[in-house]
Amino acid sequence: LAQSLLALFASSLAISLVFAIIPLCHNVVVLAVVMAVAGLAMGCIDTISNMQLVKIYQKDSAIFLLHFFVGFGALLSPLIADPFLSDTNCILSNGTANASSNLPHIRKSLVPHHPGNLSHYDLPMKGMVVTRVSYAFWIMALINLPVPIAVFFLLYKERMVPCFNGSSHPLLSADELALETRPGDKDELSTAAQRPHTAACHEDLFSCCQSKNFRGASYTYFAVHITGALVLFMTDGIVGEYSGFVYSYAVEEPLAVVHKVAGYLPSLFWGFITLGRLISIPVSYRMKPATMVFINVVGVLITFLLLLIFSSSVVFLFVGTASLGLFLSSTFPSMLAYTEDILQYQGCATTVLVTGAGIGEMVLQLLVGSIIHDRGSYSFLVCGMIFGCLAFTFYALLVFFHRMYPKPSPELDEASPDKAAVPEDTGQYQR
Repeated sequence: LAQSLLALFASSLAISLVFAIIPLCHNVVVLAVVMAVAGLAMGCIDTISNMQLVKIYQKDSAIFLLHFFVGFGALLSPLIADPFLSDTNCILSNGTANASSNLPHIRKSLVPHHPGNLSHYDLPMKGMVVTRVSYAFWIMALINLPVPIAVFFLLYKERMVPCFNGSSHPLLSADELALETRPGDKDELSTAAQRPHTAACHEDLFSCCQSKNFRGASYTYFAVHITGALVLFMTDGIVGEYSGFVYSYAVEEPLAVVHKVAGYLPSLFWGFITLGRLISIPVSYRMKPATMVFINVVGVLITFLLLLIFSSSVVFLFVGTASLGLFLSSTFPSMLAYTEDILQYQGCATTVLVTGAGIGEMVLQLLVGSIIHDRGSYSFLVCGMIFGCLAFTFYALLVFFHRMYPKPSPELDEASPDKAAVPEDTGQYQR
């Protein structure tokens, strides 16, 4: 827990620093390095927060609430940046000041199939910069700053900061309101909190990767991890590629949507992802995670099929975008809850699933972008349909391996990966 909280503190602080530095980067290589640091920090936060929620709270973990705030942040941050974005050309030079009025026409001409139109417009590369976008980055850096402060406060209250081991009372005792502890653990809980840095009190942050945890594991144990990660590879990849390229698809023929109107499509998509994650919080109490994943995957397939059928309808593009966001919204938390439920909430599956989702979001965007460039905008929907079919196939395989996976029993050896790992001296919670 101490290692995880320290990693969260460092990562969240790094994000504030990165956002403050980005406007000062005047070299593309420096900007690439800074953005890489931001991506590394965000990946750490995503993985650790999911893993610790699952390991500490198990079935009571607020996974759906966590991912609601992920979607809410993705919806809110563009709205914060929007007032600082320029509607004209950001660089003005002598003789080209009037070119800013032609910006909508310039944007419309910047498509792969009409390279000849670019010669009609002179885009200045040097001159006076007239953008205020730097303020957006600095505002986001300030908004994020309370997060590392809150994590540091938690470290301090849990006496996990070496220089500040004062007489503060730990916060973990409040968890007894929501969780049941093992008999006799209440005394151990306070004792363990006073010695958080001993080796016996905390598992290693990379304990999931130790080979001893895989001894005696059946092939279904690995199959559940792999198929679960592949489902999220496809679904999170769809989220990335759809939000990234739906604008480009809308402004091209045959739809030819006005640029300003097409700009609402990514916001609509993320808005319904946020709404769907909010709805999924009460729904998750009444519906099994496996059922929710099935509805999500089938809904994505049907939506892409209808988008292909009505590919010339602008109205249905907006309806389909909202529907797709709604069905994709709870796929990640539902799959996380379903897979960890199969594997008895060890937390190791969470790391695999988050990694698979991140790789999918990266790879599928790159793949779809190159296909659209070579095959045209219609391939955008075809790729989405193919990815949806693959997601459904991997989900069917996951259900198959779930049925073959051995059910846990009290007699299983403590070191076996088929049994939930419970540390001995930490006063950790157990359902």
